[in-house]
Amino acid sequence: MSRPKIPRKSTNVDMTAMCDVAFLLLSFFILTTKPKPSEAVHIDPPNSVSAKQAPEKDLVMISLNKDGKVYISTGDGADDKIQKQEIIKSVNAAKGLGLTDQEIALLTKAPFIGSPLAQLKVQAKMDPSQMSSETLQGIPCQDTAHNEMVDWIRGVKDAYAGQHTPNILLKGDNFAKFPVFKNIVGALKKNDLLKFQMVTNPEAAPNGSLLYKAIQSGKLNAAE
Repeated sequence: MSRPKIPRKSTNVDMTAMCDVAFLLLSFFILTTKPKPSEAVHIDPPNSVSAKQAPEKDLVMISLNKDGKVYISTGDGADDKIQKQEIIKSVNAAKGLGLTDQEIALLTKAPFIGSPLAQLKVQAKMDPSQMSSETLQGIPCQDTAHNEMVDWIRGVKDAYAGQHTPNILLKGDNFAKFPVFKNIVGALKKNDLLKFQMVTNPEAAPNGSLLYKAIQSGKLNAAE
């Protein structure tokens, strides 16, 4: 006598709970994610075919906008903030600016330094959200006689004395004037810091070029 066949039923999985969890996670990330703030100093650097990533630690960024205004900043890490404070302290002591500990702390929290030495106390009193290329006149660097970047680069060198050499990045606008760029490089040379990297917008190598053929053949990596 044959055994009776038991009808098979399809498996039914209730996904309601899973959908609830997914929406909860999505809501959590939307509410806790901080959008990247807009740049206080807008700079449109030139393009290049290099895709090499800029370092994120131990960096000193020198920014030059199209109006010839110069700004200096460091990374956002805790160690970078400490180094930034040491740079400000060094410049304060060397130039006798009379900055108080509180003013140095406020300047350390600022997104960048963008004032003449004589106006640093004024910048320290500003709210960081108000600091921009419109409200700050930049570090004087238009001529060799009044090139305050020499003092700031000396402060960088003093802050990193006995340690590894900082990663100096120069981010210049595509329409910036060459004399100011030359004075920045001159400030680096006067302090024997001869190595820096240019920040550019990466783009692909032109089709048919020697660089394009080298990348396609595997002889050269696109990031080199």
